[in-house]
Amino acid sequence: MFRTMLTWMLLITLFGYTGCQPGQINLVTNGASKYVIVIPEDAGKNDAHAASVLQDYVKRISGATLPLIKEKAYRQQPAIFIGNTGAGEKYDTRPLKNEGFLLTTDVQGNLYIKGSRGKGVVYGVYTLLEKYCGCRKYANIPATVPHSTNLHLPAQLTDKQEPAFLYRETYYPAAFDNEYLEWHRLQRFEDLWGLWGHSFFKLVPPNTYFAAHPEYYALVNGNRQATQLCLSNEAVFKITVDHLRKAIAENPDALYWSIAAEDGGGFCTCDQCSKINAAEGSTTGTLIRFVNRVAATFPEQQFTTLAYQQTARPPRQTKPAANVYIMLSSIDAYRQEPLSSAPSAAGFRKNLQDWGALTPNLFVWDYTTQFTNYLAPFPDYNNLQANLQYFAANKVKGVFSQGSADTYSDMAELNSYLQAKLLWNPDKPAADIITGFLDGYYGKAGPFIAQYLQALSDTLQRTKTPLDIYGNPANNSSNYLSPAAIDKYATLLDHAEKAVDGDTLLTNRVQNARLPLEYTVLQQSRFLGTEKHGYLMQDGNGYIVNPRWPLRVRRFVAQCKKAGVTVLAENGISPDAYQREWDTLFARKWVHSLAFRAPVKLLNPYAPEYPANKEQTLTDGVTGTNDFSTNWLFIYGKDLVATIDLGANKTIQQISTHFLQDARHYIFNPVAVMVESSADGVHFTSLGSQQLVQLKAEDYSVQINDCNVRFAGVQARYVRITARCLPVIPAWRGAPGNKLASVCCDEVYVL
Repeated sequence: MFRTMLTWMLLITLFGYTGCQPGQINLVTNGASKYVIVIPEDAGKNDAHAASVLQDYVKRISGATLPLIKEKAYRQQPAIFIGNTGAGEKYDTRPLKNEGFLLTTDVQGNLYIKGSRGKGVVYGVYTLLEKYCGCRKYANIPATVPHSTNLHLPAQLTDKQEPAFLYRETYYPAAFDNEYLEWHRLQRFEDLWGLWGHSFFKLVPPNTYFAAHPEYYALVNGNRQATQLCLSNEAVFKITVDHLRKAIAENPDALYWSIAAEDGGGFCTCDQCSKINAAEGSTTGTLIRFVNRVAATFPEQQFTTLAYQQTARPPRQTKPAANVYIMLSSIDAYRQEPLSSAPSAAGFRKNLQDWGALTPNLFVWDYTTQFTNYLAPFPDYNNLQANLQYFAANKVKGVFSQGSADTYSDMAELNSYLQAKLLWNPDKPAADIITGFLDGYYGKAGPFIAQYLQALSDTLQRTKTPLDIYGNPANNSSNYLSPAAIDKYATLLDHAEKAVDGDTLLTNRVQNARLPLEYTVLQQSRFLGTEKHGYLMQDGNGYIVNPRWPLRVRRFVAQCKKAGVTVLAENGISPDAYQREWDTLFARKWVHSLAFRAPVKLLNPYAPEYPANKEQTLTDGVTGTNDFSTNWLFIYGKDLVATIDLGANKTIQQISTHFLQDARHYIFNPVAVMVESSADGVHFTSLGSQQLVQLKAEDYSVQINDCNVRFAGVQARYVRITARCLPVIPAWRGAPGNKLASVCCDEVYVL
């Protein structure tokens, strides 16, 4: 007993009786502090900002205000030294790379926060707040801050960190919050690049030069077209250099400048470009030689270019210059497996290996959402760590992880948070990060959200479903998004919502997490139409809208707006426009076609990537909207030739259908539509034809065009529709050399 009391008295003498444990620094005790925050006399903006952030959060946590002083005013009181102060010179951070930082204490109980360069010192402060003070920043919302009048730090603290990647960006709504970026040590391409992405036409704009100088642009099929630049043209090089010289002078702080091809095909095939590309083995030859030449003109600058689609493969001969970074795209890979093993990523892996043999300056442009349906469930969560570890192992220096940008999408908060942590340290246990986030962000609903996400992932794997960044949840109604599976997922989310009943904030977060399921139900109901789980229900011999559906859509749209959904797809429609689409469907009277549910035979197959309802898409009683991947029979590169069996001879006098025009996705009106009838399915008689309007100028608007052929009543059992595919994609669209036009047709009405 005496020994215990003596030990306790010694501890009080050594550490002070403040409620803290031995081995701790008493930063704040009972709401008061003896500490000051010290910054260098010549403190830069990052030092001053870091100090201000620390002062603010200490006050928020404990109520204590730590004085902020310059080092000359320091008088040996307990201190937190921010940045490269004289007192902190003994702690060398020069070996740290890529905005690394150091947190350390000395025997007097002083704390030092130093960064190697850039925002390292700011990252150090936010790490102190999160790791040692219990603060959290889960999304683009105010940080979660614990409240205590006592704030203690470990007495023997040494925390030295540096990121695995030089460039780190996760492209979700949270990353548009400046504090979130700094808190999670992320970057934003707008802040780093003076010129970003597909940049040829930013450097040499066709609106400025094409009319007078078509030779500056690509020679395609014997004609100069504004699809790409002619990189062997000396004037193009001069204009590019002049543009960059001015831009660099106006933005001297930019770290990178992009010189990259436009998104699409149409690369130059002039004699000089063809000669270079033949020698180099791909269109990347002219690109890298051009970029290298520009980079040599500005040796103090760093340039990036995109290894993407036709420029994905490295050249045979030419190495990128030392100040050129290659940003390699992983766009062709499915996402249900890690990129290190997915068969669909074999080309990406080969390109990564081959580029790595040529240059140490590799970035990766990766993809972690479904661009055609941002709200579709996209369970790649368990592969994010494996992919980033794979990049790090292959000496990738930077990652742009493209999500849904500033619009809400499936598990946007979790995706951004998890990616941010792993971009800094890919080996940090992902399961711990996920659990910590779910419990912190969803409260008592967290465990049920975790079960929901795991159920999604497990079902995806069990059904062996490809996870396509250009997919559609309507096409997954027989696998991981089947109605039965959705019922199980919904039950878990019901439990999640019940667990936080009465908490408006957490309930709203759970309802946001439910949006992808509800979106899937709505999209599948469009696809299923008159079938079970469709939005239509039988009424006598016809179909009417399920009376529950209009309210369901309105509730979904309202929740989208609360969640921050601005568009439902890349270049897609807003929630209000989605509501209008549904209103149009609700107002459309269902037509009883003689071909309803009749069997269909196709001469040319539908595109397997967009199967819709296969051949029955033409007779399932459901019409398409502006989304080409739902309820459209998609024929790639060939004529649509469809024969419909009415089952018996019937009197017919009109055949109607619709065709989609969506040049962005290489879908064009057919050149002509011919309609024929037959009694035996062998001998056909023409009933008429129609010419459809073709685009003569650049136009990316999505249009649905009617085709109606009327004729005197005839007896027929078989109807054949032939829609002639556009033979050549218009020059203004620009396309890879092997890219063909497509025909999309929806319901065929036989009346």
